[in-house]
Amino acid sequence: MSTKATHLLVIEDDPNLGYLLREYLQMNDFKVTLVTTVKEALKAVEHNYYDLAVLDVMLPDGNGFDLAKAMQFHHPALPFLFLTARSLKVDVLKGFALGAVDYLKKPIDEEELVVRIKTLVARLGAQNTGPTPSEASDSAAHILSIGRYSLNTQLQELRLGEQTQTLSKRESDLLTLLATNANELVAHKDILVPLWGKNDYFNKKSLNVFISHLRKYLQDDPRVQIDNVHNKGFVLRTSGP
Repeated sequence: MSTKATHLLVIEDDPNLGYLLREYLQMNDFKVTLVTTVKEALKAVEHNYYDLAVLDVMLPDGNGFDLAKAMQFHHPALPFLFLTARSLKVDVLKGFALGAVDYLKKPIDEEELVVRIKTLVARLGAQNTGPTPSEASDSAAHILSIGRYSLNTQLQELRLGEQTQTLSKRESDLLTLLATNANELVAHKDILVPLWGKNDYFNKKSLNVFISHLRKYLQDDPRVQIDNVHNKGFVLRTSGP
């Protein structure tokens, strides 16, 4: 049985670099859609499924940061990384704050890029295009109770009554990790290494942003809160269902 190829959306306005990236990635068994503008990228994600988006920061009709915000708003389950010549610390932090799974600086070795993308796709489970009917019918086995909320880890959905919040893969994985260790400290390294791949300064900043997202999603139940234990990690506190 053949394996479905990982579908990448590459947004790169340099035609020469874009062509080289597409050819090299296709040689390594990726399916690649190459676009050069923010407008083309938003149209692409509206009509097609992608496992991962690779964003340049400088684009002719906008910038990658604004594009990332738009994609996060309309397609929160789509993971993305930045591939850019802008390497200032403030840009790197901004990229992670927006939810990027990686931030790679040009020029980059093509072999390294392929390895990084394969690692990210494997970690994020991005090759799964969604639950099959049989998986959906078995989704009850993937429900976690968090106070008045229920988290469907299969569908990446957080529900409270009739309200449903669709989570990104990383948001769902992070909340699952905290919820399965409810009322216990989960150390930074025990979050960052399995979910981000590395326990470092930039990833800790990114983690803090994702914690803020989860706190916002959980704010309608006062019995549920995520506490920061300074320099140690986080505790998801809940008083029960």
